[in-house]
Amino acid sequence: MAILGDSENEELVSEINVTPLVDVMLVLLTVFIVTAPLLMNAVKVKLPQASAEVAITVPKTAHISVTDAGDVFLDQQRLAVEVLTTELGVLKKSHDPAVEIYADEHAQYGVVAKVLAAIQRAGISKFSFVMSPEAGK
Repeated sequence: MAILGDSENEELVSEINVTPLVDVMLVLLTVFIVTAPLLMNAVKVKLPQASAEVAITVPKTAHISVTDAGDVFLDQQRLAVEVLTTELGVLKKSHDPAVEIYADEHAQYGVVAKVLAAIQRAGISKFSFVMSPEAGK
């Protein structure tokens, strides 16, 4: 924007006047500071009370153990890996179990992989590996 002086022989001033911009920004900042606490207040409602007995549901947990020799146990009952899918399917029909896998640190990877495949074929999605904490830590 060019501003002309008294005579047309003077040079043109080509600087932007930022004072109006600063004024607008300060007004917006003031508006946001004033309205922000008003937006934080939620509608107060009285929530219903429930006893802890109703809210807590404990899923049944199935324990699968894999020994270093390759033996597979379901809840302390020795099974063949091929039968494990069927047994887990029966558990899945009666309730939705969580499975805890106790695999020996020297167990063969192939056996543990077959156990994981059996869990997947049975349609069980909640499983975890159980480990003991390291000594000295």
